[in-house]
Amino acid sequence: MPNLPDVVLWSIPAFVLLTVIEVVSYRLHPDEDAIGYETKDAVTSVGMGLGSIAFDILWKIPIVAIYMAVYELTPARVPVLWWTILLMLLAQDFFYYWSHRGHHVIRVLWACHVVHHSSRNFNFTTALRQPWTSLTVWPFYLPLIACGVHPAALAFCSSANLVYQFWVHTERVDKLPRPFEYVLNTPSHHRVHHASQGGYLDRNFGGILILWDRLFGSFAAETERPVYGLTKNIETYNPLRVATHEYAAIARDVRAATSWRERAGRVFGGPGWQPEARKTPAPEAGPGVVPAAPAATSEAAPAAPAATGVQQPEPAA
Repeated sequence: MPNLPDVVLWSIPAFVLLTVIEVVSYRLHPDEDAIGYETKDAVTSVGMGLGSIAFDILWKIPIVAIYMAVYELTPARVPVLWWTILLMLLAQDFFYYWSHRGHHVIRVLWACHVVHHSSRNFNFTTALRQPWTSLTVWPFYLPLIACGVHPAALAFCSSANLVYQFWVHTERVDKLPRPFEYVLNTPSHHRVHHASQGGYLDRNFGGILILWDRLFGSFAAETERPVYGLTKNIETYNPLRVATHEYAAIARDVRAATSWRERAGRVFGGPGWQPEARKTPAPEAGPGVVPAAPAATSEAAPAAPAATGVQQPEPAA
């Protein structure tokens, strides 16, 4: 088994230090247009992060078992060397992009990821607002295991990706020089991802690199100040409700469904999916306007077509 460091554990002091610096910066140089920090919201985000650590330990048991079974069955082996680690980081970031995108366009997956978008603030504690039901993520990385990447090496790459994304959750960093903005996921790009405006929805899914969004048609540059949160925000700071509110909404919709086709659509359709008979015609987009899907939505958001180029799953992303 590769002997790789726990990058999340080693990064905790940096997380704390950066958060303190950001809080102090808002006190010394407040921004009239930025909310900054709200105590209840920040406490909820930290609580969600601590809860995710506990639940991730539980979910790791079956996930590691599946990964190890696949790894033992494949004849391929990728050695853990400095240059193969770089390639594994690149590959993991590619599959992260598709996992992230899938968790925006398939409602049962969105029910997990919506937790991270549920804050109306955008600061370093928002990065800690993680789901408690991340059991839906592991299938996206099976190709790496099947290609001979050891599960421990995958865990290292996933942790490095997560640590990188901490610093992009801030409004205190403006746009970086153009070469960085073109290649990397930056605070500017990630602010767009967390915004609830129509033109910003379902954009900028990249983890470390923004190149995947540019390549697969889901990139949007930051042009107007983002409005953070969901298209229909939840009015609670209760961590349990934050973690489960979309699952509860799915259960209500499935119970109220009148056909198996509708039940499947409520689970596997996009967030806000509605049966054809209940859909209202969408207004035509004006010149130069790109239609967007309501990925940053909560329980009862209206339906709209996807804006990312991903085909929305038809009722049986």
